[in-house]
Amino acid sequence: MKTIGLIGGMSWESSLEYYRMINELVKLELGDLHSCKSIMYSVDFAEIELLQHNSQWEELSDIMITAASSLEKAGADFIVICTNTMHKMADEVQNKISIPLLHIADTVSTEIVGMGLKKVALLGTRFTMEQDFYKGRIKDKYGIDVIVPNEEDKKVIHDVIYKELVKGSFKEDSKKKYIEIIQKLIEQGAEGIILGCTEIPLLIKQQDVHIPIFDTASIHARASVKYALEQS
Repeated sequence: MKTIGLIGGMSWESSLEYYRMINELVKLELGDLHSCKSIMYSVDFAEIELLQHNSQWEELSDIMITAASSLEKAGADFIVICTNTMHKMADEVQNKISIPLLHIADTVSTEIVGMGLKKVALLGTRFTMEQDFYKGRIKDKYGIDVIVPNEEDKKVIHDVIYKELVKGSFKEDSKKKYIEIIQKLIEQGAEGIILGCTEIPLLIKQQDVHIPIFDTASIHARASVKYALEQS
């Protein structure tokens, strides 16, 4: 079994889900008392959030590189960044380490392609929805059309993430707003919905939506376990 190097704390609520899912999946695959070999480097999300909203991406890259390098030195065989937004600097991180980085957008795209979908909607932080590091990768590498909410709805999605979900607050009114936004995107032709923030699946479940949703945290966790258990 390979050792997974997890960069967590963004937020710790979703990192907790990663750890739980990864260990449950290893037990399911191997049985008995098996659990996952992993090392987690958990950052202070208050520091990360401030830098994000001040557009200090170079400083954020340095933090991610330090985390990944530390995990490599500690014995990790590959890196998993337990959040969507911080994949903005995934290429920079990969260039500074000698072990693989398992990109969350690649794992999600593989599932979308497997279902034969051509057009999906992306929900996430404003950074993920607006910038090209995520939706551009999906379109360019996998030929999938990605749409995002309008300006007003992007604000709702973003604000709920940072004011509620990362604090462990899950409000029924916010869930209703998310579902209304998703319905608009379906009317625009979305065949599936990427929950492109690892906290959103804590609020929105498949039973809430009549088309496929792609729980990025769950998909990333499954892909991590698959890679960890593959024979070299």
